[in-house]
This record gives sequence, C-alpha cells and structure tokens, in this order.
Amino acid sequence: MNPSPDINPNLFTHRWTAHWIAPPGAVPHAFGVYHFRHEFQIAAPPERFVVHVSADNRYQLYVNGKRVCWGPARGDLAHWNYETVDIGPHLHAGRNVLAAIVWNFGEDAPLAQITAGTGFLLQSDTEMESCVDTGRTWKCFRNPSYTPIHYSHGDMRGYFVAGPGERIDGSMYPWGWEQPDYKDGAWEAASALSPGSPRDASDGPNAWMLVPRPIPLMEERPERLESVREAEGVRVPPKFPREPAPFVVAPHTRARVLLDNGCLTTGYPKLTVSGGSGATISLGYAETLFLEWTQHTEKGDRGEVGGKLFHGYRDIFLPDGGAAREFRPLWWRTYRYIVLEIETEEEALTVEDLRGDYTGYPFIRKATLALGAPDVERILEVGWRTARLCAHETYMDCPYYEQLQYVGDTRIQGMISIYMSGDARLLRNAIAQIDQSRTAEGATLSRAPSRLAQYIPSFSLFWIGMLHDYWMYVDDPEFVRRKMPGVRAVLAFFHTYQKENGSLRPLPWWRIIDSTPGWEGGVPPQEADGSSATYDLILLQAYQWAAEMEGALGLRCMSEAYRAAGNRLKSTIQELYWDPSRGLYADTPSSVGYSQHANSLAVLAGLITGADAQRLMETVLSDASLVPCALFFKYYLHAAATRAGLGDRYLDLLGPWHAMLAQGLTTWAEFPDYPGQSSRSDCHAWSAHPNIEMFRTVLGVDSAAPGFKRVRIRPHMGRLTEASGTVPHPSGDIHVRLKRNGAGLKAEVFLPAGLTGEFVWGGQTIPLDGGASSLQL
Repeated sequence: MNPSPDINPNLFTHRWTAHWIAPPGAVPHAFGVYHFRHEFQIAAPPERFVVHVSADNRYQLYVNGKRVCWGPARGDLAHWNYETVDIGPHLHAGRNVLAAIVWNFGEDAPLAQITAGTGFLLQSDTEMESCVDTGRTWKCFRNPSYTPIHYSHGDMRGYFVAGPGERIDGSMYPWGWEQPDYKDGAWEAASALSPGSPRDASDGPNAWMLVPRPIPLMEERPERLESVREAEGVRVPPKFPREPAPFVVAPHTRARVLLDNGCLTTGYPKLTVSGGSGATISLGYAETLFLEWTQHTEKGDRGEVGGKLFHGYRDIFLPDGGAAREFRPLWWRTYRYIVLEIETEEEALTVEDLRGDYTGYPFIRKATLALGAPDVERILEVGWRTARLCAHETYMDCPYYEQLQYVGDTRIQGMISIYMSGDARLLRNAIAQIDQSRTAEGATLSRAPSRLAQYIPSFSLFWIGMLHDYWMYVDDPEFVRRKMPGVRAVLAFFHTYQKENGSLRPLPWWRIIDSTPGWEGGVPPQEADGSSATYDLILLQAYQWAAEMEGALGLRCMSEAYRAAGNRLKSTIQELYWDPSRGLYADTPSSVGYSQHANSLAVLAGLITGADAQRLMETVLSDASLVPCALFFKYYLHAAATRAGLGDRYLDLLGPWHAMLAQGLTTWAEFPDYPGQSSRSDCHAWSAHPNIEMFRTVLGVDSAAPGFKRVRIRPHMGRLTEASGTVPHPSGDIHVRLKRNGAGLKAEVFLPAGLTGEFVWGGQTIPLDGGASSLQL
C-alpha cells in the first residue's frame, strides 16, 4: 500500500481514535436506513479540516446541509475503502453540523456489495480535528420510511443481482434531517463499536481492514430526459421533461407517463412533487420496451414504443402532501425509459419536475478520431457510452442486471479506458481486486468483489493477460512486480491439472469461454481426458505473458520455466489439434468441431505465422461451418486477423455493430439479437472493443515496449482514404494524420518529447523520434 501524502501517516499503522458507530439495537445484517448527526463549535473558519469517512454498506456525508462526499468505494473486508475529504471550505465560525445517511440493503444488497454489518466511521486527520470523531457524542435515528422491494431472477426474466427497489413513505420521512436547523432532540446517542483500524495495523480489532480509496469520486452531473413518448390520464406540458414544467394530476386519477432519455444512462432520478397526500407514485426503469413475453424475449427496434410492453424494476414513493418533496433513490438506476405512474386519492398532486443526475467513473475522453466515415465514427461514440455506463467504482459487465466486475469483460474494458482516456486507475484497482480474490488453490474468482464465489478457470488466465496489458501500456512496473506472486499462484493451480504432455485434464467449475450458439452453455467441446484446444491455447498464452513479465520484473528462473512449459505445450497443441486435411485447428484431438476461437488463439499464441497464418485466418473469416465468435470473443478474432496481416479488413468485420445501430441501440448489447430472442442486456462493455481497434488497428497506434516506452504506428485504413486522431500516452498525446496519395501514403506524426518508435507501412519501417515527423511512403 502506498500511503497518500494527504493523510496523516500514523493512520496507516495505528488504531484510530474514532469508533465505528451504529444505532442502538440495530440488527447488523438487516435492511435499514439510518441518519447520524454531530454538532461542534470552531472559533474561526479553518484553512484545512480533513476527515476520513467510511460505512457499511454505504453513506452520504453532509456538512452544514451540503453533500460533500459519498461512498465507500466497493472493496472487500480485507481492503475496506475510506474516503478522505477536506471539509474546511464548508465550515464557518461557531456552530457546525455534520450529518450522514447510512444504509444497509441487507439480504437484497447488490451481489457486488460486501458487508460485515451496519456501521459508520468518521476519523479526524489530526488531533486538531478530533472533536468530530465518531463515538457516543454522535446522535442517530432509524428512518422507518424505507422498505426494500425485492426483485427475483424470475421477476426480471434473467439473472438479476443489482439490488432492491425502494419504497419510501413520505409521511414518516424526517424531511430536512441534513440541515443545520433540524431539531434532533429526540434522537438517541449512537452505540460505539470497535475503533477504526487500518489494514497495516499490528492487530486489527474488527472486520473492516481500512485502506484509502484508490480511485476518484464518481462523477455526478445534471441530465434532463429528452421526451414524453406516451401519456394517459394527464396533460403534460410540451416542454416537459426537457425543462421544468409543473403539471397537475387531479384527485382520484390514474396517470401514466412514459419518458424517453434518448439514450441509455446510469443516474439518480430525482422526482419533485407537491401535495398529493395519500397518492402512490411508481417510477419504473427499463433499458428498452418489449414486443411480448413468450418463451423467448424480443425487443425489436429499441427506439420504438408503440404496442410494446414495459417491464423493469421500480421505486415507489408515497407523498405526505408537503411542498416540493424530492424523492431520490439511495442507489443509482439504469434506464433509457422511465414510466411514471401515479394514482391519487382525495388530494391533487403536482409534479414539479423529473430529471436525473448522471453518475459514473469520471473518465475524461482524450482520444479523437476522424475517418471521413460517419457510420464508423458513430460506432466509436456508442462504444464510449457503453464503456462509461459499465464503469463506476468498479468495472461492470452490465449496469442494469448485475453490476459485477468479471475478468473477461474487464480485460477489454481496461484497454478501452487506456486508449480513450489514458486513465488506468480503475484498471489498476480491478487487477488488485481480482488478485485479492484468489483462494488457497491459486485460482482467482471469476468476478470481484462478490459475496458469492464463482470460478471460471479461463478468467484466471485472462487476469494474467490483463496484468500483461497493464505492463505494456502503463508505466507502473513496481505495481506489476508486486502482482507476480499472484501470476505464479494461478499458473501453479493450472499446473496441477496438466497431463504429462502439458495439455489440460478436466478442469473444475464453470468452463465457459464464449456464449456462442455453437457451444452448449458457451463451453467448448473437450475429450474425456480434458483435452480442449481453446483451454490449452489460453494456458499457452498465459505462460507466454508470464515469461515476459518474469524476465523483466521477476525471477529469471521462473521466466525460463514458463518458456519451457510453453514450448512443450506448443508442440503438444500442434500435434493434438492441427488438421492438415482442413488446414485448421480442431477443437479436440478427435476433431469434434472446429471454431473461430481455437484458430484465432493459435495465431495469437504464435503457433502459426506469416503466410500460413494469413491463409488460416482467411478460412476462419469465410468458412461458415466454424463455430462463430460471439461479440465478446470477436475481440480475439479481430486481433488475430490483424496479427495475420488482414488488418485492412477490420472495418468490414463490423457488421454486427452496424446491425445493432439499425436496431436502435444506443449502447452495445451483450449478444446479437437472434430470431425469437433478443439480448438480455442492452449495455455490455465487452462488446465495445471497436473503441480499441479503431486506434490500435485502423489508426495503427500501439505499444512496442513495456510501459509504452516505444510506439509502433502501423495503420490499416482499409477502404478509408484518410484518417486522423489522437491517442493519450503516459508522456502526452500522440497525434497521427494519414492521407492516401495514389498507391502511397502521406503521414504526419507527433510524438511526445523523449518518446521514440517506428512507422510501418507497405513493408517499410521508418524510425520515429519525439516531436513532429512528416513521411511520404
């Protein structure tokens, strides 16, 4: 752990003076929403007043009525995050009030939410601020207005573990609880639990081993909905919802308003109403509408609503009749469509406004690309939205259904982050969290953090690939060096399943590789002895990645051992799976099936090179009898085609993405739509890998050395006549402008000072130095 210079160093090794607190009698693992308050006096506004804050499950901290911090960033009990915030700018001379809302979603909590029981902690940075430390001087109140709304997998027609809906009864809500003038005389003293304890303390006295938050706070910004698509039982002003425009729902009325955000988003919906005592308000959230519910689920054009059914999870609000009551769920929602349903009783209800606050990881896009091809540039824009909605305090497979950080998805998402923003902090955090999930056998979980253990053996190997990606593109060798023991543990686990010839015996757990229709359950075929080309090839790549990293950063003896194991396995794969009669690698030694997967991996692992590799990939791309890659594994298919010299065909391989655009998607789906069944998730960032290849393949900018210390620019323009773009680099931005000139190419390149590399085109390799270069090839 690298202590932040902004934190008192004693807090990394010594027990804290603040105690975890909870309401008296609160059941640690039960659902509950709680409020905490603390008053203190200061003589003058301070220049600096730093506090460190955490909670289980979640919290929001207010200072004199203003929300200043929220969290904690998701982690596990052995790495429980706290936020550090300087509240000095929000303090004034005299009386000040800190207030926090803390909640525990109990058994309905998102699967990614770890817990040891309800608690709140606020620690001063130095003794000067110790008057605010949590303990019995803090007051607390259990908010009875909240009830969770449970949604099962059956309710959601698929695997759903993103947390509950919320039912909020406004008549029991302590309105204004966060404001300094709120009367909290009836609140009781909080119960003090154990002292806060950092992870590096000599003897941690409680379940939460505290570490500083390794990522920035999430972005939040206002976002207005775009349009009303349907309205029943009420007249909605034309400018609503793009602008605030109050409208009234009469007494004894049922009203329904279907709103369209225009594109999928993740955010906190905020509904403001006045009056309406006794009314029931429901807000439902959906990625899209459905044609019908049958054995198969069909969505059709995502932008069409006529004749379709709304199905999604909901929040329910019961107004108390007060003026300008704002309802905002505790956790963010995913939606393109919101359905607002209102049933009034004796009193009319005025809808003052409905809008949202977008939230997500605060990526800043630095990459630019101009291709003179609007259809291709549209793919880039949709891919970036997809990647952003699947990146919050962790990467997520999908924001609507699961919100889980899976290794296979995250490897692709991390590369998107690097190429689009140059910000690798979330990727670094993901690598650490997956590493921390390893169990005694040596394998990692398939996803982390997660309360439910799940293993996908290939994902442990892809974690090594993720670390290798980080090593190649991010200048952070010490972090990679610290992760090498995890690499050794994973490969030691797989070694116990290798036969004499290096091929794998039957592996435990879920052996899914790619959810393609050609494989039952996404699991590739294998022989009775476990032989499977796909798994053997991924293991071979893991040996190759590990050998490179060990040779540069770790133990030379391990590098040599991994190279030897890889070479032995390479020979075995060639002997077991190569079918000279078809010029392809089979999925099993007895040729039970042929797939794009195994043959793409054979190229990426270097089993076949040069003209032979090009012939192989020509067959892979044209032979319809092969099991095809689904959207996820097309990342490896496309990389193999480029490796084999077919990079100029990349833009012609984007048919599935053009098809999704034609279906009205505003983010990329988990799977393509098939006849009778649409993709479960309409937002899955493993499908956004064109946001890598537009820059790495088309523009041609790639790392040629660990830490991106050298750059290789090898464009594959295909049908394009010109292309220009910017790629962020650890040393600055790389700028490339390309224009065809007959059979030649004019290239203008700018590299950050001190960066060297090469430009490759048409068999020519030209050295590049920092600064501007103009080339005519």
